[in-house]
Amino acid sequence: MMLRTRPGARYGQSYSTAAAASPIYQSADNKTAFRYAFGVLSRRFSSQAPAATVQMNLIKQLRERTSAPIKDVKASLVECNWDIEAAQKDLRKRGKVLAMKKSGRTAAEGLLALAQNEGRAAVIELNCETDFVARNEIFQYLALTLAKQALLVEIASQLVSGVHPIGLESLEELKLNLEHPKISGDTTVQNAITEVAAIMGENVRLRRAFLMSAPSPGVLSTYLHTSPQPGLGRIAGLLSLEIEDGNSQLDALQHVGSELAVHLVAAKPLFLQKEDVPSHALESEREILKSQAESTGKPQMAIEKMVEGRLRKYYEEVVLLEQKFAVNDTINVKTLLSNLSKEVGSSVKIGSFFRMEVGEGIQREEALSADDPVAQAA
Repeated sequence: MMLRTRPGARYGQSYSTAAAASPIYQSADNKTAFRYAFGVLSRRFSSQAPAATVQMNLIKQLRERTSAPIKDVKASLVECNWDIEAAQKDLRKRGKVLAMKKSGRTAAEGLLALAQNEGRAAVIELNCETDFVARNEIFQYLALTLAKQALLVEIASQLVSGVHPIGLESLEELKLNLEHPKISGDTTVQNAITEVAAIMGENVRLRRAFLMSAPSPGVLSTYLHTSPQPGLGRIAGLLSLEIEDGNSQLDALQHVGSELAVHLVAAKPLFLQKEDVPSHALESEREILKSQAESTGKPQMAIEKMVEGRLRKYYEEVVLLEQKFAVNDTINVKTLLSNLSKEVGSSVKIGSFFRMEVGEGIQREEALSADDPVAQAA
């Protein structure tokens, strides 16, 4: 029905908009005419949107595709006149802008992801703001994908066995192909992180990545603690065992190596052997122990013995070879390796070890950055 303004008809002191074909306006007052016209207009415009059942179906489909919040899904569909493809693109644009805004927020939760082959292992830390996001399958898929990508990185130091950091800038620029129903296609590592951050609605960042090369001859052993699925966890232990005779029983090495990787997670060693403890750390510990012993009021000779005894305890806490073996605390790690060497008929030693935990040191890093802009720039 066409509507027009009838300039010749007055209702009180105002004009009325009405349908020319309807005689009702000949006797209706101004309020009745307005309500009728508004109802006609509303029906005309609402008829352009799909039915409620179709709307709900589109919202459900787009929600399944993107995992975006329902309110954002509906807003994009309305903005794009219920075109689901256009709405999906709109959501991605909105999400990336939101992800950039949230990039400065603290992200201390997340997961470690581990990828390994015969010669080396790569472990990365992907952070988010909440444990809820860390349990999300999209976040976990991205973490595993990044670990596999890190395993392919070529760095000059990888020729030497040990632990080597991977530069994040070079890793973030790498190309990768995502094959997940909700994030797929060719992209870069950085763009993939940004897209997942947009979907999750949280700050998501790749914090660090390391590569460990296996000795030759020898074995590389790994363990992930609190693992929601293979290749993921909150704490990682990596360790390499070196052996002089490459023809020895590698199965025995693998078994002990796996147990030692578990030990790393449980015992938290800081150094491999006593000689690795920095002199300043040792002197600081000695001063603390001496002060504690002097407070007992015992003679100087007794105090010195107390300090030496407590220093041995300190070594057992922070030095891997001196620690009680977590699987069998009747022996220490040094004795374990000695027994293993006898079993395989060749000298066995720990080449390198590495322990990593989600979120460790983040609060300290942020405090240093806030208090010392120069340190941050450095």
